Amino acid sequence: MPEAFLLDIILLFAGGLTAGLLGGLLGIGGGIILIPLLRFGVDLPPAAAAATCIVAVFFTTLGGSYCHHRAGNLKIRPLIPVLVAGAAATVLFSAMFTTLAVRGAWMDLAMAFVFALVSARMLWEGLFPRPERPASPSKEAGGTLVQKGVVGVAGGILPGLLGIGTGGILVPAFTFWLRMPIKAAMAGSLLCFSANAFISASFKLAQGFVVLELVPPLALGTLLGADLGARVNGRFRSRTVKLLFGLVFAYVSARLAMTG
Repeated sequence: MPEAFLLDIILLFAGGLTAGLLGGLLGIGGGIILIPLLRFGVDLPPAAAAATCIVAVFFTTLGGSYCHHRAGNLKIRPLIPVLVAGAAATVLFSAMFTTLAVRGAWMDLAMAFVFALVSARMLWEGLFPRPERPASPSKEAGGTLVQKGVVGVAGGILPGLLGIGTGGILVPAFTFWLRMPIKAAMAGSLLCFSANAFISASFKLAQGFVVLELVPPLALGTLLGADLGARVNGRFRSRTVKLLFGLVFAYVSARLAMTG
C-alpha cells in the first residue's frame, strides 16, 4: 500500500472520528469538520466534497441518534411532521444540486455564509444566555403542526442543496421554538438530519458526485466518534455546548470564505 494512500486513510479516519464526536456531542452532522477536511486536506472540488461529506454524515447522525435514543433523550412520534417536511424539502433541493455544482466558488461562499450566521447565533446564545422557555418534561417536541412543518423544511434545504448539516438550524429551533430540552433537541436534530442525509446522499450518489473510495474510513470514524460523543454529552452544560458550536462554525466560515 503506497505510503501517501495510507496517510490519507489515517487522515480521513481521524477526521471522521472527530466529526462523529462533535456530532454525538452537539447534535450536528459533523460536516463542520468533514467539509474543510475534504476540501483542503484531500483537495476535492466543492461539489465532490459536499456529496462525499453528506454520505459520511449519514453514518454520524444515524449512530448519534441511536445512542441518544438508547440514553432516553429521543421521542420519535412528535417529530414525524418535522421528518416528513424535511424529507420533502431535501428531495426538492437535492434535485437542484447539479445546477449549483458547476459553480464551485458559489458553493464555498454559500456555505461560508450559512456557517457565519449559525456561528453568530450560537456565540450570542452562549455568551448572553436568555432564560429558557418551559420545556416538556417528557422531552417531546411542542409547537403546532405548522411550526413543525416549517422547522422540517428549513432543515431539509441545506442537506439537499449544499450537502451540509442543519444542526445549527434544528437544535436552536427545537430548543427555542418547539420548547424541547437541549439534550432532547440534539437527539431530535440528529434523527431528522439522518433522514435528510440519507435522501441527499442517495441523490448525490446517483448524480455521480460521491467519491466512494473515501467513504469507508470516514464512515468508520464517524460511527465510532458519534457513539463516544453521545456518551459524554451529558457532561457539558448548554452554554458550553453553544459556545463550542459557535467557535467551530466560525472557523469553517472563515476558511471557506477565503477559498470562495
